[in-house]
Amino acid sequence: MKTGVLFGGTGFIGTHLAQHLLRENLAERIFLVDLHPPRDRPYTQRLQCGLKAGRVCFVELDVRKPIPPGILPGEADLIVNLAAVHREPGHAPHEYFETNLPAAENVCAWAGAVGCATVVFMSSISPYGPSEEKKTEVSPPAPETPYGRSKVEAEKIHLGWQRAAPGRRLLVLRPGVVFGAGEGGNVTRLVRSLVKGYYVYLGNRKTVKAAGYVKELCLAVIFGVEALRSGDSPVLLLNFSIDPPPTIEEMVDAILKVVGKHRRPVSVPRNLLLGLSYPLFAVERVFGVKLPINPMRVRKLFRSNNVWPEKMRALGYRYTYTLEQALRDWKQDAPEDFSG
Repeated sequence: MKTGVLFGGTGFIGTHLAQHLLRENLAERIFLVDLHPPRDRPYTQRLQCGLKAGRVCFVELDVRKPIPPGILPGEADLIVNLAAVHREPGHAPHEYFETNLPAAENVCAWAGAVGCATVVFMSSISPYGPSEEKKTEVSPPAPETPYGRSKVEAEKIHLGWQRAAPGRRLLVLRPGVVFGAGEGGNVTRLVRSLVKGYYVYLGNRKTVKAAGYVKELCLAVIFGVEALRSGDSPVLLLNFSIDPPPTIEEMVDAILKVVGKHRRPVSVPRNLLLGLSYPLFAVERVFGVKLPINPMRVRKLFRSNNVWPEKMRALGYRYTYTLEQALRDWKQDAPEDFSG
């Protein structure tokens, strides 16, 4: 591949995907298109070398606006659209639509303008909605949040691009919770709470959370692109998670093993925490402060996202990392995430 363009490319997943493309020599040049400069951390050394050598180019751009001609290369072999507002909770409902939909429209318009035949859209499992029932790629969308609804609509925009001209191919990935160096989200908080010894179960030991390692996701992207290009269908939808998706208890046990802690977290009734979350949320709204507990976040803790990567299994994907191997690899890349 000569040229790869990653929109939202300096974020968590984009950073790892760029490093994977460099490490495996899968692209001659990589363009990272984002509002924020590339991350300069110990685990991004390969990316920093690529930037210095001119093999990686950062382009500061707001994809909520039409992409002007001349600012990006005149052709691209692969476009990956990672640009999105995604923290949930964390944004007003309208923000998900005001970012995720224009970004999809503008990226697809640019893909058409430069004649790129292959686009990868990084969606989410949010379109399925939380459920104890097993969900696969054939399960109908049932989003319960603005973020999930915005992702469904963004998928439709990309499908419209694919259908608009012959020869176009689209890979849609729906990953669960993605963890690894630089994530800084729920899994990082889980690791640190276990290291510090204050983690408790909230009646959610058996809650299933579709999740996967970021480096495995990068492998899945390339696997999906190759399967798409060699297959008969111009559209491929893949769920992404560890197979089978782990429970909270399995995640906790694996983390404790990796950090060498021999603890047995206690359980707290979920109704107690949910009851406390409402007055805390009221304080947050009145005083404009961000608190770690609110009703939406508490409900997410004990509602399953039971999403399975059935299509990847059917296509013969072979995982590189087990859950424990992924955590150990992450710890090696970013030991500070495991320091507490």
